[in-house]
Amino acid sequence: MCGRYSLSKSKIELEERFQAEMLTDFKPRYNIAPTQLVPVVTSQSPKGFSFFYWGITPEFGRNKPVSQKLINAKAESVHQKMTFKSSFKQRRCIIPADGFYEWKKLGKKTSIPHRFTLREGGLFSFAGIWDEYETVDGENQHTFLILTTEPNELVSEVHDRMPVVLTPETEKKWLNNYSSEEELLEILKPFSANEMLSYPVSTLVNSVKNDSPALIRKTDPMDQHGNYTLFG
Repeated sequence: MCGRYSLSKSKIELEERFQAEMLTDFKPRYNIAPTQLVPVVTSQSPKGFSFFYWGITPEFGRNKPVSQKLINAKAESVHQKMTFKSSFKQRRCIIPADGFYEWKKLGKKTSIPHRFTLREGGLFSFAGIWDEYETVDGENQHTFLILTTEPNELVSEVHDRMPVVLTPETEKKWLNNYSSEEELLEILKPFSANEMLSYPVSTLVNSVKNDSPALIRKTDPMDQHGNYTLFG
């Protein structure tokens, strides 16, 4: 799954990379978590950023606790699941990012967070779908989730799933309302491990309350658990 990511770039960098206008201020984020309001670009409005909440509430879960929101969906079956079929066809989006986190389990109680980025450290995006529904207060709320796929060789060392990472070329296809189902499914593949980097980061990322540049810095294993052999 993908449960945390970073977007540590400026508003100007986002607008230049995605060729979309952002009509509100944006502060770099280092620890984006589910339920938070973050920028996305939709197939309906590809020239502007929208701000949606991370976590779709399915029909059967309306008015249920936040914990029951869906933050990921499997790319392999998103076009078949009744919960997602409509969004897959009509409500696709890309989620800007410059890194994502996964936790490597080392025993029953120990997990080491790792950050994954592009090799050159630039911006990319995740493939996503979005939805809209009316809350009990009559408010229209827009939400999204991130599609995941089988891990590449790099991510598989840490986790058994990874988000679908898009390039500028595949972003255009994903946001194109005229792309066929076959074209869309072809996009939803593991990103090349040769074009990515991974490194351990501070366990401060474990808490959603922490959101600072320190979270994306490479952390020596000794700084985390006092044991250099953890990464040997």
